[in-house]
Amino acid sequence: MRKLLLLAMFLTSATIFAQGTITGTVIDSEMDGPLPGANVKVVGTNNGTMTDFDGNFSLDVGSAEGSIEISFVGYETKTVKFSVSGGTADLGRIILSPDADALDEVVVTSFSLAIDRKTPVAVSTISAAEIETKIGNQEFPEVLKSTPGVYANKSGGGFGDAELRMRGFEGENIAVMINGVPVNDMENGRVYWSNWAGLSDVTRTMQTQRGLGAAKVAVPSIAGTVNIVTKTTDAVKGGNIYAATGNDGYTKFGATVSTGKTEGGLAATVSASKTTGNGYVDGTQFDAYNYFINFAKEFGEDHELSFTAFGAPQTHGQRQNRYLIETYRESESGIRFNGDWGYMNGQVTHIEDNFYHKPQMSLNHYWDISEKTELSTALYASFGTGGGGGWAGTNKFGLNSKYRDGYLEPVNLDLIVDENVTRGAQGSETILRASRNDHNWYGALSTLSTDLTEDIELLAGVDLRYYKGKHFQEVTDLLGGQYFFDDSNVNDPVNLAREGDKISYYNDGIVLWEGGFLQAEYTKSDFDAFVSLAASNTSYKRIDYFNYEDSNPLQETDFVNFFGFQAKGGANYNFTKSSGVFANIGYFERAPFFDAVFLNFQNDVNADAPNQKIFSTELGYTFRTEKLRANVNVYRTQWNDRSLNYSYNNPDGSLGVANILGVNALHQGIELDFEYRPFEELTVTGFASLGDWTWSDNVTGVQIFDEEQNLVDEVNLFIEDTKVGGSPQTTAGLGVDYEFIENMRLRANYNFYGDFYSDFDPVSRTSPDTPEVWKLPDFGTIDAGLSYDFSIVGFDAAINGNVYNITDTSYIANAQNGLNNDARTALVWYGFGRTYSIGAKLNF
Repeated sequence: MRKLLLLAMFLTSATIFAQGTITGTVIDSEMDGPLPGANVKVVGTNNGTMTDFDGNFSLDVGSAEGSIEISFVGYETKTVKFSVSGGTADLGRIILSPDADALDEVVVTSFSLAIDRKTPVAVSTISAAEIETKIGNQEFPEVLKSTPGVYANKSGGGFGDAELRMRGFEGENIAVMINGVPVNDMENGRVYWSNWAGLSDVTRTMQTQRGLGAAKVAVPSIAGTVNIVTKTTDAVKGGNIYAATGNDGYTKFGATVSTGKTEGGLAATVSASKTTGNGYVDGTQFDAYNYFINFAKEFGEDHELSFTAFGAPQTHGQRQNRYLIETYRESESGIRFNGDWGYMNGQVTHIEDNFYHKPQMSLNHYWDISEKTELSTALYASFGTGGGGGWAGTNKFGLNSKYRDGYLEPVNLDLIVDENVTRGAQGSETILRASRNDHNWYGALSTLSTDLTEDIELLAGVDLRYYKGKHFQEVTDLLGGQYFFDDSNVNDPVNLAREGDKISYYNDGIVLWEGGFLQAEYTKSDFDAFVSLAASNTSYKRIDYFNYEDSNPLQETDFVNFFGFQAKGGANYNFTKSSGVFANIGYFERAPFFDAVFLNFQNDVNADAPNQKIFSTELGYTFRTEKLRANVNVYRTQWNDRSLNYSYNNPDGSLGVANILGVNALHQGIELDFEYRPFEELTVTGFASLGDWTWSDNVTGVQIFDEEQNLVDEVNLFIEDTKVGGSPQTTAGLGVDYEFIENMRLRANYNFYGDFYSDFDPVSRTSPDTPEVWKLPDFGTIDAGLSYDFSIVGFDAAINGNVYNITDTSYIANAQNGLNNDARTALVWYGFGRTYSIGAKLNF
C-alpha cells in the first residue's frame, strides 16, 4: 500500500493546460445505453481520449471551437461540432449506430467475431472496461464465469493454471484465438493460460462463441471458440500507468502508451507489467511479466500493415496433485494445503513448478482490393521455451515421508541433500528435474471476401501451420549429489547426468496442417444466412532420440496423415425490431491428437486411429429493447469415436494398444442470459444454463487381437447414461451494477453451480453394476466490487477494488473419481476462499 501512495503522490505532481474541456456520453443506438471504449478525437489533431465504462468522456481542447470525431469498431463514425464557453462544453448524448459493412470487414473477416443479431451463433462479448474492473487478481479465463455454459476454475491454484470448460467439454476442445491467430497446442489442443496471463491488460474485447462459432479456420472446435482481440491501430494518443495489490502478497505494476494515429497513418501501442505474489495455495509463489507491442501503418487508402508481438514470461510454484478431502481436513493449512514443495537451505523450494515464455509475433496485412473485395492475411510465429518441474529417482515425497518435518508438513530437502552427499561416487538417489516442451510454430491465415451481388458475399481462405515440439527431461538440481545415473538413452546407456543434461526421454513431435474453407453469406433486409465448407490435412511425425539407436531407421517415422472436413450452415431472421431467431447445423471430423497416433511413448504408429466425429445443431431467440437484452438458445452436440486407447498384454509379455470405437457422448441443453437497464445508473444481468451431458452407449464385446490376429482380450465398458464429469451441468447467476454516487459504481455477482460430477476414465467402468460417479455438492459464490472514476490535476484516474467469494464459501472446484465412486475416495481441489484486490490507474 505504501508503494501505491508514493506512486499516486508522484503522479499528481504533473499538470496540463488547455483552452477548455468538452464532455459528453456516447450511446449505443440499439441498447440506448453507454458505449465504453469509443474513440473521441479532435478533428485535425492527435488529441483524443476514450469513453469510460459508462460511455462518458472528458477531453481538454486547445481551441474554443472545432469538431470531434467519435468512432468505434463496427459503428458508423460521427463528427460533432463543439464551442467552449466558460471553459467547458457539454455535448450531451452522442448516439452511434451499427455499421454493418464495418462489422463484416473488420470484426468478422479479420478476427472472426460474431455480429449481434446477424451471425447465427450463441455469443457473449465482454468489453475491455468490464475486464478491467472485474479481473483484479483472478485468472484470465475467470472473467467468463458468468457466461452461460462456461465453467472456469483455478485447477491446482498456481498462477496461470486455470482451466476453462464449455458445455461440458474440456479445454482442448475449445478453440482460443488471439487477433484471429489460433493458440491451442498443435499436439494436444490444450491452452496454457499462464502463457497469456498478462494479456488482460491490452485486451479490447473478449468474445465466446458457443457451439459451431464463426471462426475462419479450417476445422472448428467441438465446444466453442474464445476470441481475444487486443488494442490496435484505433487506439488514441495517450496511455496509463497502474498499480494493484491483493491478498497473499499480490502486487502488480504496469503501463501502456499509445501514439494514436499520426497524420502519416502510423500508430503504435506499447504495454508492460510485472506481477508477483506468494499465491493463495501453499508453495505457489510466482513472478510474472507481460509485454505487448503493436505498430501499424496505413499505405494509401487501400493497404494497412500491423505488427504485433506479445508475451508473458513467468515462473510459479504448482500444486500438481489432488488430495483426499480427509487430507485437507487433517492439514493445518486446510484447503490451501499443497504437498509439492519444501525448504532447502532455509529457502522455499518448489518440487512441482512451471516456467515458460511463449512470445507470439504476427504481421497482418489488410488490403482493400476494390469496393467489393478485401484480403486479410496474417503471418505469425511463436517460440516457446520452458516446462514443468518435478522429481526423478526414488520417491521421497510421500505425505507421511520421513523427509518431512511431520505429517503433511513441507519437505525438508536438506535431509535428501545430506543423503546424496553421503552417497559420494554413487551419485544422487533423488533429484529435481524439469519436463521441457520447447517449440517453434509458424503459420499463415488468409481470407478473401468479395461481394458477388448486393446480397451475396463469398469468403475463401487458407489456414497453414507448421509446428515442431522438442520434449525432454533435464536435471535441474542434483540435491547435493555428484551426478544422476540414467540408462534410458540407448545411445548412451551409462549416462552420469549433471545439471542441464537430458534424462528419461528425448523426442521431437512435428505437426503440419494445411486447410482451407469456402463460405457464402446472404444478407437481405432482416435475413442473414451462410453455408460453409472446409477441409484440412493434419500430418504427424515423431523422432525419438532415446528409444532408438541413431543408426536405426525407425528413429524417425514417416508423416502420418489424417484428413478432416466440415460442413455447416445457419440463418438469422429478425422478424421485428426487437425479436429474432437463429439456427445452425454442422457436421465435422477432426483428426485425433498426437498421443493417440504414437503409442507407448515410442514410435509405435497407430495409423488406424479414428477421426472424431461431431454433429451439432442449435436454435436461438434474441430479444432487444431500449432497456432489455435477452437470449435463449438450445443446443445438441453428438460426439462420436472419442479417442480412446486400450492397453493389453501380448502373449510374449510385451505391451500392445488397440483403438476402441463407439465411445460416444451427447451434450445437450438450454441457455438463457439477459441484461436489463431500468434506468441509466442501474444494470441487472443474469444467466442460466441447464445441461444434460451423458455418455451415449455401452461398449461391449469388443474383441482385441494382436498383430498375428490372436484374440488377447475382450473389452466391456458400461458407460451408457453415465453423466459426463468435470464441470457443473447446471449453472446460474445474477449480477447488479449500480452507480449510487456520481462516478462511483458498486457491483455484485452471484454464481451457482450444481449437477456437478467428478471426472473419470471410461476404461474404469468395466462392470454393469458400477454405480454412478460421485456427484459433488452444489455451491454458490458471491463476488463484489467498487469502482470510482475521478479527475486529479487534469488527469482522469480510477480506483477499483474487488472481493471474490465474499462469504468465504468452502467448495470443491475439481474432482477425480475414486475407486468407490464416493466422496471418501475422490481426489479433489478446493476452490479459493475469500480473496481481494485493489488497484489505481491514471490515464494521460
